[in-house]
Amino acid sequence: MSGGALITAELKLAGRLDARFFALLTALAATGSINRAARTTGLSYKGAWLMLESACNLANEPLLETATGGSGGGGTVLTPAALALLDAWRRLQADQREFLRQQEARLAELPALAGLLRRMSMKTTARNQFAGTVAAIESGPVSATVTIALKSGEEITATMTAAAAKRLKLRKGKEAIALIKASAIVLVTDFAGWQLSARNQLAGTVSRIERGAVSSLVVLTLPGGPTLTASVTNEGVEALDLKVGAPATAVFKAYAVMVAAQP
Repeated sequence: MSGGALITAELKLAGRLDARFFALLTALAATGSINRAARTTGLSYKGAWLMLESACNLANEPLLETATGGSGGGGTVLTPAALALLDAWRRLQADQREFLRQQEARLAELPALAGLLRRMSMKTTARNQFAGTVAAIESGPVSATVTIALKSGEEITATMTAAAAKRLKLRKGKEAIALIKASAIVLVTDFAGWQLSARNQLAGTVSRIERGAVSSLVVLTLPGGPTLTASVTNEGVEALDLKVGAPATAVFKAYAVMVAAQP
């Protein structure tokens, strides 16, 4: 994530002419062939034609000129109007990049807000993501155990290789994000006097159940407000008699926790 943009924007002209359209124009100007331009930009020939025809139909002057036959075998070229449109796009793109750069610089002067946006900008399939700070780290020759304290007061323990901990430059007080897949979480409603070896055991209350054809997503609200989602088979939901408002404990191994940190 380091160096990733915190502010992004999609530039469009006339509400429809976007980066794909102008990439197609650029490729068409370079190749002189709609077929080759479509392949260059990852479009189908039909898709490229539809995009060009739609723009040409709305323009008040031709955007393309087609030559047939001759020693060159014919081809398609951009008209002066299309070239002017492409030039305007490139200048607007440059202005937009500079504007975004300035706003990124302003964010750098607000470290708390920038940190919040960095935590929110990471894209991952892990349904559970918890931001916190490293409360403790125990490193051995092979593995390391890292405890992440959440703002709610809960703690999550992760186990990783010592090399991974070193690569992430983990240290006490450093911001980190704990990621846990919903499928890695086991829900317990009654321990019946037994103790489990799993390091992470977070007690909460069932706040939502999203039932699917085979499995359900069960959401627990933990003390302090954070939520945690577990993937449970429908048979498991029925066997545990899980209902909104019922207490449950989310149990997951330290090895099931991935840790993200700014190096």
